[in-house]
Amino acid sequence: MMCVELKKSLHAVFSQFGKILDVLAFKTLKHKGQAWVIFEGGNSATNALRQMQGFPFYDKEMRIQYAKTKSDILAKADGTFVPREKRKRHEEKGGKKRKEQLDPNQAAAGLNTAYAGAYGATPPLSQIPYLGARPIVPEAPAPPNNILFVQNLPHDATTMMLQMLFNQYPVLKDVRMVETKPGIAFVEYENQMQSTLAMQALQGFKIQQNQILVTYAKK
Repeated sequence: MMCVELKKSLHAVFSQFGKILDVLAFKTLKHKGQAWVIFEGGNSATNALRQMQGFPFYDKEMRIQYAKTKSDILAKADGTFVPREKRKRHEEKGGKKRKEQLDPNQAAAGLNTAYAGAYGATPPLSQIPYLGARPIVPEAPAPPNNILFVQNLPHDATTMMLQMLFNQYPVLKDVRMVETKPGIAFVEYENQMQSTLAMQALQGFKIQQNQILVTYAKK
């Protein structure tokens, strides 16, 4: 999994809990399989930690905890930011490192290491402008069934991103993107009750700058 795709998927899933300032992932061996989701408020991080603990990520469960240190973006916002090199020299001069504390604004997620690829620095998704695809309005509503029609997706949305989002509601069977028509996808559940639950829960869910439209698919 590429870093950009991983970050987009995490942003799509965790943004339901509040405003995300940044999503971080690194390519170093020490941090392989890990990511940091930085929320604007501590309550958002707490809700995400409680509700997403053990969330399935391709056959493995996410292990989520508060980050041990405050992120640079939050430190700059509250005026406590110290450049890392200066901070390191200060710690060495003191003879030992400052005791690490848990930061309630920042959730660190342990991810499936099999999908941890070569991570690179990218701007936070909240700062990436996107005009979005125009919703395709069906001529007539389709009767309730087990397949959902999802519209107004960002053009760079991926199958994995949608699988993570819709997999919160059992029992997801398949996600099909339409390559020739960016901005739409079909999501299949085992039965109509399951698809209805997912549709009601995710109706209007915001991915990047786009509010998705979820309806029953026509068969």
